[in-house]
Amino acid sequence: MMLCTVILAAGKGTRMNSDLVKVLHPLQGRPLLSYVVEAARSAGSDDISIIVGYQAAAVREQFRSGDIHFIEQRELLGTGHAVLQAHERFVDYRGAVLILCGDVPLLQAATLRSLCERHRKETTAVTVLTTIVTDATGYGRILKGPDGKVTRIVEERDATEAEKGIKEINSGIYCVDSQFLFDALGKINNRNAQREYYLTDIIAIAHKSGAGVASLIAADHREVMGINSPQELREAHWYLEKMQGRLPE
Repeated sequence: MMLCTVILAAGKGTRMNSDLVKVLHPLQGRPLLSYVVEAARSAGSDDISIIVGYQAAAVREQFRSGDIHFIEQRELLGTGHAVLQAHERFVDYRGAVLILCGDVPLLQAATLRSLCERHRKETTAVTVLTTIVTDATGYGRILKGPDGKVTRIVEERDATEAEKGIKEINSGIYCVDSQFLFDALGKINNRNAQREYYLTDIIAIAHKSGAGVASLIAADHREVMGINSPQELREAHWYLEKMQGRLPE
C-alpha cells in the first residue's frame, strides 16, 4: 500500500504560554514534531507534507529533508481547512494518506503500521485511531452504530449530554483514501460552535456515502495524548523516561 503523510503543525499553541510555536518545544532535547516525523518514516511513509502556519520559517529551518515538503496554512480555519491546503500536492496521488498531529510525540510507529494494516484489510475510505479514557472532557467523542462501525465524531462543544458520557475519543490520527479525502473536504462547512472546518466531518460523509469508517483503539491512551500545556509536556517527559527504563514502575 502506497503511503504518504500529512502532519498538522500550523497552530501557535497558546496554552503553552510561550512565543515559541508548540511543535518546536523540546522534549528530551528534541522538538515535539521530530518524534512525529520519525514515527511516520518508521511506519513506511514515502513522502511527508507538513502544514505550517505560525512561525513557519522556524519550522522549515529545523526540518530540512528531501522527503519533507511544507505547505502553508495562511488562515487558521480548522483542521479540515489545514489538510485541504495539501490538495494540489495530492492531485495525481492514488493511495493512503496518514494524517498526524505535530504535537503527539509519544505515538509509536507500530501503532501506525497497525492502523494502516486495518485500513488495508477493511477497505474503507477512512480508518480512525481512537482510545479509551477515564475523563473525556475536551475531546471529540466516537459515535458508533449498532454494528460497531463509526458513524461520526462529535466535538465537545457540539456534543449532547449523552454524547459527553462516551469514553472512546478521537486521537486526531487517520488513514484515509486520498481520492475520498479531498472530495469529502470540499463538502464540509463551518456551521459549528467553533466556526471552523472540522476534519472530523469526513467521518459522517464516509458513513452516509457507504464508503465506510473503520477504527483501531490504541491500548495506551498516553501514546496519543496531544501536548497542549507545560504540564502535559512534563507528563510526556516522565512517560518517556519510564518507557526508556530510567524511572521505576
